[in-house]
Amino acid sequence: MNLDPVLTHLLLTVVFSFLVGLEIRSYREQFHPDAKQPFFGTARTYTFVGILGFVFYLLDPRTLIPYTAVLLGLSLLYALFYRQKLADHRQSILLYLVLLCVYAFGPLSMRFPLWLPALLFVLIVFILNAKRSLHRFTPAINPYEFETLGKMVLLSAVILPLLPDRNVIPYVPLSPFKIWLAVVVISAISYGGYILQKYFFPHKGYFVTGVIGGTYSSTATTVVLARKLHALEGKNPVITAAIIAATSMMYLRLIVVALIFNLTVAEKLAIPFVALALAGMVPAWWYLRRSAAAEAGESFVDRNPLELGTAFLFAFLFVAMMMITQYVTGHFGDRGLQLLSFVVGFTDIDPFVLSILTGKYSVTTGEVVAAVMIAAGSNNILKAAYALWFGGLKNAWPSALWIALLGVMTILWGMSTSLLNF
Repeated sequence: MNLDPVLTHLLLTVVFSFLVGLEIRSYREQFHPDAKQPFFGTARTYTFVGILGFVFYLLDPRTLIPYTAVLLGLSLLYALFYRQKLADHRQSILLYLVLLCVYAFGPLSMRFPLWLPALLFVLIVFILNAKRSLHRFTPAINPYEFETLGKMVLLSAVILPLLPDRNVIPYVPLSPFKIWLAVVVISAISYGGYILQKYFFPHKGYFVTGVIGGTYSSTATTVVLARKLHALEGKNPVITAAIIAATSMMYLRLIVVALIFNLTVAEKLAIPFVALALAGMVPAWWYLRRSAAAEAGESFVDRNPLELGTAFLFAFLFVAMMMITQYVTGHFGDRGLQLLSFVVGFTDIDPFVLSILTGKYSVTTGEVVAAVMIAAGSNNILKAAYALWFGGLKNAWPSALWIALLGVMTILWGMSTSLLNF
């Protein structure tokens, strides 16, 4: 037996409205147990508000005049209640906002799929119960970072669709749309790791700093941790483990980037890079176990990787690397690409890796895999030098040694891959 659709929508509206009313009561008991001032409505009140929204929407779903008139009446009633709240030095309009959501259950259930009012109900419940978590989270937020995120979202949402999806730049085998899309993807990965580390694991110790920091910039993480090591004026097994772990996470990050842009290369990189990541995690875990003292709980501080200037610079380097790679592969072939990979590893390797993964060159897939591995290996040697420079030879030589060994192993593995492919 099938229920009439109108009856089904009415029942759902009643259920959701009643449950929101119960949630408001729970919210009051949890967060305002000693409040003597009355709250605006009970579970029954919110249930009737949901019914009113449903009924008066059905009366005239085209012009919505009855629906709007009742909404204005409820708003006027709440205005009288809010006037008393202001007299009691309370300014929150949370209950009115929830009331508006409940009043919209009826039209939403009639005009849209049922998952939409259900999702609205879930959001109301979660947001009401997130008060303490939000209060703990918001003081640590740097508004400038989210301003930058807003600019990046604006550029991605507005400019990206306007860019031509055809090759218009000489000597560049990618369209402006795909170039900027690659920049957005890399920026999102870097920013995600940064937010995760800074706001969700800010005081979880140096080792977690190394692991998560390696997901967005193993080089920057190595420099910061090496400086911490130098400041402590002595060997610290936990920081040594963290520096090695950051490089190990770089391998996994490169696999994810390859999965997004070139699945074939990612499949060939998976085994060597996972093996190298594990090879790095073994000594990292050993140094971590050696530390009998508790980890310091300092927060990891690094500059926001999601800056508009950084994004535009990355796009420029991406295009430049693509043009250089095009020239080198066209004139010097595989050997030239290997030498370029090694040299590029002593800079930021992300633009080069992206250019290799997305470009169309006169090289085989095996040669692309070898180039990515050689670049990653030489980048490890750079990080080993950074660890010694910023951490000091006496304190940082264990981490520098392991990172350099990983670099040499990666380069040799990449070269053997190229020879086998040849």
